[in-house]
Amino acid sequence: MKVIRRCAILALVCFFLMVSPTVFAAEKVIKLSHLNPQQPFEVATAAMSAVFKNIVESESNGAIKVEIYPAGQLGNERETMEQVQLGVVQSYIASAGGIAIFYPLYSVLDIPFALPNYEVAWKVFDGSFGQYLAKDIEEKTGYKVLGFGESGGFFQITNSKRPINSVEDMKGLKIRTMTIPTHEELMRLYGAAPTPVAWAEVYTALQTGVVDGQHNPIPIILTGRLYEVQKYITITNHMYSPYCWVMNRDFYNTLSDHEKEIVDRAATVAIVSGRGLNRIIEASDKGLPALIQAGMVVNTPSPEALEEFRRIGREGMMKFIENRFKDEGITLAQKFLQAIDEAAMK
Repeated sequence: MKVIRRCAILALVCFFLMVSPTVFAAEKVIKLSHLNPQQPFEVATAAMSAVFKNIVESESNGAIKVEIYPAGQLGNERETMEQVQLGVVQSYIASAGGIAIFYPLYSVLDIPFALPNYEVAWKVFDGSFGQYLAKDIEEKTGYKVLGFGESGGFFQITNSKRPINSVEDMKGLKIRTMTIPTHEELMRLYGAAPTPVAWAEVYTALQTGVVDGQHNPIPIILTGRLYEVQKYITITNHMYSPYCWVMNRDFYNTLSDHEKEIVDRAATVAIVSGRGLNRIIEASDKGLPALIQAGMVVNTPSPEALEEFRRIGREGMMKFIENRFKDEGITLAQKFLQAIDEAAMK
């Protein structure tokens, strides 16, 4: 009996030693929220959150636990951002629309056709400009910025009415946008009627004809099953609008230096993972071919037509930024464009 009892006690001790790092010893919890379904092989924010959780929990030996709340479970963007401010939620991967509510200057980054390709985009947001932007956001909002993730890549235009081969074809279309002034203004510049609609309501708005179309990257069109309610997709690559990953600053400051290093490194790796997933989707049968298979009609405007989109959008947007955001907006726009030029030359 004594032998059996000793073996039982030893087994119990071994059990606690094995599980305690991940189950019983978690001293800190990061509630991490994002807008999209938790499908890490299909959705960038899901991949980001899964990678972040894995790295943080394993490298902290279970001292920090990460709980993922996807698909807007904790509320809409404003509500979730406010919860992060209050410390009820520790972290949120905010869309451009979500961060722009608290940092309106984020809209300035949506200058159409400013970024020529992904390599330049990543250099800009991971480099000195990204550091400058993060610091400015932190000073003006109180959030801690962990980095700039990718929603899905470059934006394309979809609609249910007609192919878009020129700016003229945009006229009169009701186009859904996020509640971002520069997105709304861009559609006005092209002659369309901008209609802000929350992401959770986009599918129904397209289905019922409240709006005729929308603009988003291909992975987002797939995630939202917008191909079911849209006939035409126009490849324009007119905008690149990254997510802003924020954390409650007070919570971040409770972390030890070692824990901060783990969180920072995990966020960096997670952001790269999200970008990689998007490129795989775009480069495989899961991207544009899937939309074609679903019945969408794809068209690409001619170089001359794209130049017209670029010229009208760029000239009009710079005037809008100056009128709407004054000197602060112009300063940020100039820093952004300069960073793009420098990154393109490297």
